[in-house]
Amino acid sequence: MKKIILVMAMLLPMTSWACGMNENADGYEDASIEHVYQHWSQGTKSPVPFVFLDVRTAEEYSDGHIPGAMNISVQTLADRLSEVPKDKRLYVYCRSGNRSTAASKLLADAGFKNVENFKGSMRAWTAAKYPIDK
Repeated sequence: MKKIILVMAMLLPMTSWACGMNENADGYEDASIEHVYQHWSQGTKSPVPFVFLDVRTAEEYSDGHIPGAMNISVQTLADRLSEVPKDKRLYVYCRSGNRSTAASKLLADAGFKNVENFKGSMRAWTAAKYPIDK
């Protein structure tokens, strides 16, 4: 019995990491491009409903964005929180990750529970040659 408990105690941190559970002190998680793309590619068949939130400017968004993403710039996000769904996982991204970090913290501070900051943001997405809408 002690061996089973010891093995479970050793595996628990690894299973949390594997599921994308990388919550930081600011109340949101940092998500890898692999995790983000895997979830995005599930689309409406995903068992966990999600939304991609592009926090770049409208001009940057129109130059190319992740298909299906909604756009609310980080500059206006605090005033538009009512437009952001609270019942879905949020993947927040920008160009490189700086604005998405600030937006993720703002969302977590506002009570959003399922916020994931997409590390690398659009730079990582385009470098991986994943689909883009214009």
